[in-house]
Amino acid sequence: MSFDAANINAGQALSLARKTFEIEAAAVLDLANRIGDEFVQAVGLMVACPGRVVVMGMGKSGHIGRKIASTLASTGTPAMFVHPAEASHGDLGMIQAVDVVLAISNSGESEELVAILPVLSRLGAALIAITGGRQSTLATQARIVLDTSVTREACPLNLAPTASTMAQLAMGDALAVALLDARGFREEDFARSHPGGALGRKLLTHVSDVMRAGNAVPQVLSETSFTELMREMSAKGLGASAVVDEQQHVLGIFTDGDLRRLVEKGVDLRSLTAADVMHVRPRTVGISALAVEAVALMEQHQISSVLVVDEVGALCGALNTNDLMRAKVI
Repeated sequence: MSFDAANINAGQALSLARKTFEIEAAAVLDLANRIGDEFVQAVGLMVACPGRVVVMGMGKSGHIGRKIASTLASTGTPAMFVHPAEASHGDLGMIQAVDVVLAISNSGESEELVAILPVLSRLGAALIAITGGRQSTLATQARIVLDTSVTREACPLNLAPTASTMAQLAMGDALAVALLDARGFREEDFARSHPGGALGRKLLTHVSDVMRAGNAVPQVLSETSFTELMREMSAKGLGASAVVDEQQHVLGIFTDGDLRRLVEKGVDLRSLTAADVMHVRPRTVGISALAVEAVALMEQHQISSVLVVDEVGALCGALNTNDLMRAKVI
């Protein structure tokens, strides 16, 4: 299907967009003036829940419910979404008496949801309602009611769920934030739930996970000839080589940058040893350090390679910026 963009009333489109933002923002801000003891009770009930928070909702409320369940689960509250219609055909078996059910319905009269309320009651699961219908069937059967009623929808026809779903989403986010604070949820906990994300990589990836080890680490003894030093560097492709003693303690490092500086000075390199050209007391990072600590060290000192050592200063590995980029730490 094609259309002519010139036929769109730009002024009308922008006016409706701004009005939508205003209506939905007002709906969310109005929640701040309404929440009170019931919100605190809901947070307390969910924190104390020995089972899971089971989120339910139909239609647009169901889409919001899936997002709320996902947010809760990723911030330390075991949660899942159960579709009310599917619940009537067997999925109610997923819900246990130790669970808390968070039911979402703007009207509070969603047919599929109302139909299973008696079963939930007999089961003994605690019911929290997020609804705009304070006198609805859902509200009257819930232990706690979180009021998300709105003055009007952003839809010009006042029909399509817009401001009401925004209020539901905001209420769910408010619950998640209050719950993670009550649980003492930290960045490290969040990272464990998001190992594939940027934060997960930063907080969970250690130097030992990304470093080069064993024969992949360029290293020579201090008495090694310059020619052999260059062969070791070229073979390992790190752009640097560690200089160590017989016990693997790091004595120094020699890098591509050091080589360029020596060549620029016109130094006769053939008779030199690794000890003659190495940079003593090089920057090192502990093997148990986070990879982001290695990144910070390299950025601070403007170096592209760093040696990895154990607690007694013995060489364990090495890494450079390419290694860290492949691991998506930077």
